Amino acid sequence: MSGERVRVVVADDHDLFREGLRQLLETVPSVEIVGEAADGQQAIELVANLDPDVVLMDINMPRMDGIRATEFIVKHYPRTAVVVLTMYQDDEYAIHAIRAGAKSYLLKNSRSEEVIEAIHVAASGGSTIDPALAPALMREYQRLLTRTPTNTRQQLTQRELTLLRLLANGYNNRQIAEQLQLAESTVKNNLSALFQKIGVRDRTQAVLFAISQGLVPKPTENS
Repeated sequence: MSGERVRVVVADDHDLFREGLRQLLETVPSVEIVGEAADGQQAIELVANLDPDVVLMDINMPRMDGIRATEFIVKHYPRTAVVVLTMYQDDEYAIHAIRAGAKSYLLKNSRSEEVIEAIHVAASGGSTIDPALAPALMREYQRLLTRTPTNTRQQLTQRELTLLRLLANGYNNRQIAEQLQLAESTVKNNLSALFQKIGVRDRTQAVLFAISQGLVPKPTENS
């Protein structure tokens, strides 16, 4: 994404909030708002027509909510990353959003620089989770571990462990390729194989799996 503007669709049923986001992002040279939606169905239509890099997605919207819209977009338009931006500081909403494939989950009281950073991180393939919701997501992945083979950790290669640690440090595919002296396409293939092996669908879930298995430190241990 270097040298290119991140193309963003804003999906929120509150006109005033969309206007505020648009005014904020119009001040960021590296971001371009290409469309606005008032519900999940409109968001899907805009993604289909505009092929944005990122969707800023509210949860509670008419016609189709943000969770269902996220799931559809992730399945049918995987190049577009979804950043959930909501007022709901609720464990269940966060878990459902991540299950649906959202790259990031932020609260609407986040600072403007945090939202801008989350957009860039998502466009680069990374993830951002509001710190207040990290414990709930950790509990969810501890629960999911009961469906994970107990010897998965022992089956991981040194390369796969390194990939998990780099993901936990926020590295995107290009940075991982540089670190490991691999082609970016090789990194992408290695990550896909790793995700399948540990039974997760994306980078966020992989990092939470690694934390829950003790393969990388918990965020609080780094603070």
